[in-house]
Amino acid sequence: MTRRRFLPSTAAAVLGAGELAAAEPGKNAILELQRYQLRNSADNQRTRTSDFLKQYAAALGRAGAGPVGAFGSTIAPDGPFLLLLVSYASLSAMEQAQAKLAGDGEYQKAVEAYNAQPGLNYERMESSLLRAFDGYPTVVPPPGDAKRAARLFEVRQYESNNTSTLQKKIKMFNDGEIGAFVRAGGQPVFFGETLVGPKQPNLTYMLSYEGLTGRDTVWKAFGADPVWQKLRATPGLSDPEIVSNISNYLVSPLPFSQIR
Repeated sequence: MTRRRFLPSTAAAVLGAGELAAAEPGKNAILELQRYQLRNSADNQRTRTSDFLKQYAAALGRAGAGPVGAFGSTIAPDGPFLLLLVSYASLSAMEQAQAKLAGDGEYQKAVEAYNAQPGLNYERMESSLLRAFDGYPTVVPPPGDAKRAARLFEVRQYESNNTSTLQKKIKMFNDGEIGAFVRAGGQPVFFGETLVGPKQPNLTYMLSYEGLTGRDTVWKAFGADPVWQKLRATPGLSDPEIVSNISNYLVSPLPFSQIR
């Protein structure tokens, strides 16, 4: 199978915006991050892949899925790339969505047309599977409508020393760190533990801002939050004790993204 012939095999389940609350057993969403690594070349990979992802997102909607987030790299290492965020109610819901896509004639024609183009549609596609945190069990799009200016989104990944320290860091988020981001105006989109993917053990989350200036405002308020200050001062919970590396990048929504 060549890279040009790769068929994305994921879809999203029906997940709307929800309030912060502990999830019921088995109710934490399964999330997938698909990253399409591009190259600036005569193949015009960004345009052709973005056009295909627009059709892919529409097919997900016909399959009863959504919302779907689609983004392009803005300030990030190893760019350019496109990022697709897909959510599922469960692993079985993921399988059901894939079955519906397989029977969607319009989508299958779009796949064939996409794969039939000369050259490479992208350099590589990487995929990570995550489970949403108890304290933020679904994907939550920022409030607004299609007429408002698109937000800036940040994806952050925290690697941990081992699986035990990862669980301590996840508990910090559930016990108050998520709430601190909400109070700071960070508009969280998701928080997830990586189940399948590189650099494990790790967690990944996405925040949204009103531009770069808004990002600075959010992080200043977050750093001063009394709950966060208390959490980070708790013995055994400092970053040097439970986090081995932090990485991040900024992306902007594509025009058809339902998360913007």
